[in-house]
Amino acid sequence: MSTTATEEKRPPVILCIGMAGSGKTTFMQRLNAHLHAKKQPPYVLNLDPAVASLPFSANIDIRDTVNYKEVMKQYNLGPNGGILTALNLFTTKFDQVLGFIDKRAAALDYILVDTPGQIEIFTWSASGAIITDTLAATYPTMVAYIIDTPRTTAPATFMSNMLYACSILYKTKVPFILVFNKTDVQPHDFAVEWMTDFEVFQEALQKDKSYMSSLMNSMSLVLDEFYSHLKVVGVSAITGAGMDDFLKAVDEAVVEYDQEYKPELERLLEEKRKRLEKEKEEQMARLMKDMAMDEKGKAVKFGKGEEEVQQEEEDDDEDDIRPRYRDDSDSEGDDMETYHHEEEERKAKLEEESFKRYLARKE
Repeated sequence: MSTTATEEKRPPVILCIGMAGSGKTTFMQRLNAHLHAKKQPPYVLNLDPAVASLPFSANIDIRDTVNYKEVMKQYNLGPNGGILTALNLFTTKFDQVLGFIDKRAAALDYILVDTPGQIEIFTWSASGAIITDTLAATYPTMVAYIIDTPRTTAPATFMSNMLYACSILYKTKVPFILVFNKTDVQPHDFAVEWMTDFEVFQEALQKDKSYMSSLMNSMSLVLDEFYSHLKVVGVSAITGAGMDDFLKAVDEAVVEYDQEYKPELERLLEEKRKRLEKEKEEQMARLMKDMAMDEKGKAVKFGKGEEEVQQEEEDDDEDDIRPRYRDDSDSEGDDMETYHHEEEERKAKLEEESFKRYLARKE
C-alpha cells in the first residue's frame, strides 16, 4: 500500500478505563471477539503489568517488557508502586510501540488499549498522560469509561462514578464514552433517565436521608451540563449485547476528534512551535551579545572594512603608552583623573631613572 494511503488510514484508539471489578477486561475480550467476528481484527495493547492472565491475545503486552514482581523486589515497592513504576519504565520505550502501530495502521480498523485495574495509576500518572497524548497526537483517541451498572443503582455510587468520569474527561481532554456494563444483570435505563431528567434524579435523592444527600443535590446541578456532552451506551460483556451501539458511539467520537480535538491540538502545537522559536531567537541574541565582547570588555563591531580594522589594530598597539577610555559618558571624569594620575607616575618614574643615571656617571 502506498505511503499516502498509510498516512490517510488512522484507526481509532479506544482506551478502556474502569474501576476494579467493573468488567473492563471482560469487556475488552467481548469487543475483541466481536470485531474478529466482523472480520475487523483489532490491534490490542495490554498496559496492565499485574494481570495474571489475559482472556485475549495482545499484540503488545507490557508483561513481555517489564517484570512487575521483579520491579517490586528491586525497588522495594508495594503493589501499586510496582505497577506505577512498571508503567513508567514501559513509557520510556513507547516511541517503539508507536512505531509498531504505525507499520500496521494501514491494515487496522481499531486499536484497543487495556489499562491497569488501579484506575488512578493510569489516569493521574505522568506515564498515563504521556501515552494518551502520544496516541492522541497521531490517531483519533477516545476513552471508554466502563461502569459497573448493578453497583450504580444508588444515587451516591452513581454520583461518585459521574464525578470520576468528569475528572477523567477534563484530564485527558479526548472524546468520552460512558459504557454501562453488565446490563444483563441490571438494565442501564435508570442511569440514562437520571442523566437526562433532572427531576427524576431529584426524586431519587429525596429517598436518601444520609448526610450526603445535600452534597449530591448540589453536584447534580453542576453535572447537568456535563451529561449533555457524553455518549452513553449499555453493553453486556457476557452476552455481547450493545456492542454494535458501542461501535456507533466510537464512530461519533472519531468525528468529534476531527472537529474539536484535532484543531485544538494543532493550535497548541503551533503555540509551542512559536514559543520555541522565540526562545531560540532570545538565546541567539544573548549569544551574539556575549560574542561581541572581547577579553578586555571592548565591543567588537562586525562587518567592518579593512581601513577600520587596520585603525583598530593601530589603536590596540598604542595601549602600552596610553590608557583606553570607556565609552560610558558618566564615567568620563573618573577616566580623566586616572589618566592624569598615571601620567604623573610615569613622569616621576622617568625622573627617578634619569637621576640614577646622572649619579652613575658622576661616580
